[in-house]
Amino acid sequence: MRWLLLCTLCVLTLFGFIFWDIYTKGISALSWEFLLSAPRKGMTEGGIMPAIVGTVYVTLITALFAVPFGVATAIYLNEYAHDTRSTRLIRAAIRNLAGIPSIIYGLFGLAIFVEGFGFGPSLLASGLTLGLLTLPYVVATSEEALRNVPLQYREGALALGATHWQSIRSVVLPSAIPGIVTGSLLGLSRAAGETAPILFTGVAFYQRYLPVSVRDEFMALPYHLFILSTQHHAIQEVRPLAYGAALVLLSLVLALNLMAFFLRAHYRRHII
Repeated sequence: MRWLLLCTLCVLTLFGFIFWDIYTKGISALSWEFLLSAPRKGMTEGGIMPAIVGTVYVTLITALFAVPFGVATAIYLNEYAHDTRSTRLIRAAIRNLAGIPSIIYGLFGLAIFVEGFGFGPSLLASGLTLGLLTLPYVVATSEEALRNVPLQYREGALALGATHWQSIRSVVLPSAIPGIVTGSLLGLSRAAGETAPILFTGVAFYQRYLPVSVRDEFMALPYHLFILSTQHHAIQEVRPLAYGAALVLLSLVLALNLMAFFLRAHYRRHII
């Protein structure tokens, strides 16, 4: 127990140092103009509004694709599928997909969505690619949440005359909602910070205007931060802007994690 506590303190201390470094170097760049305006003069001035909006849009598309399919897959595997060789193979494939490097998903999205389906570099292609990246996490966490629902809940519903699907919809899913919501939001928070998958599928180096269609290219905070930190012609000049963008991105990811925590607590109190 002491070793676990020590490891936890080490991780929290390391995170605290990283966050403090980003905060102290990026807080000076934050302003309403920085948050609500487009970049100007080769991204040496202005703000990150298009990158924030693009990140939100692509994350929403990811959620619309990954969450319904992931939860449906988890329901099938846990509630309907028998413990056969095929089912075990599917579960093993899902675990392996969760460990594939994100750049592989980017190349796959380029081949399938950009070229194969003809979506071109766009919000839609990037969102679907990130959806594939997030899908294994949603499936795994949702199945674990369903597995933790006591068997007596199902048996009680069936004893009262409910069908299998009615027992899942009315009894099992509400009890598993805290775990499903938490796993989904944590998966989406990871997707919001990914650079490699969107690099090949639709993110733009520089764009002054917001996307108006899912077929448009877009800016995103992770790629914008990558450009400012490594590829810009005046790296030292834009360093404060890079730290400011990093602070905004970190804040968005932390907000998703806190949302997962509070929603889990809310649903637990509601169920109990």
